[in-house]
Amino acid sequence: QVQLVESGGGWVQPGGSLRLSCAASGFTVSSHGMSWFRQAPGKERELVAGISSVRALTNYENFAKGRFTISRDDAKNVMYLQMNNLKPEDTATYYCKAVKVSDSGTAQYWGQGTQVTVSA
Repeated sequence: QVQLVESGGGWVQPGGSLRLSCAASGFTVSSHGMSWFRQAPGKERELVAGISSVRALTNYENFAKGRFTISRDDAKNVMYLQMNNLKPEDTATYYCKAVKVSDSGTAQYWGQGTQVTVSA
């Protein structure tokens, strides 16, 4: 059974840090394009960062560059998002996503989300 489970969210003061984890089961993170999205109340879900299956190439949205780091641990089958210098506007539910494109089509999976709240 394919499953993604996020953890690590919580409340933090502005300038603080959190590390989110996305544990995968039923597939390997190294064989899928993995990414983090977030959705704030009343706003659309937006991409935060992604990491490719081959060579683990990373990409970031502008607001995440220099503050967030996406990574994965293939041995543990977990993806991470290290978030530093958090701002109130980073408050959102953070989701991980896995995508694999093959000859039989595109498979994508979402986690249930973890809440991040940044406030004084």
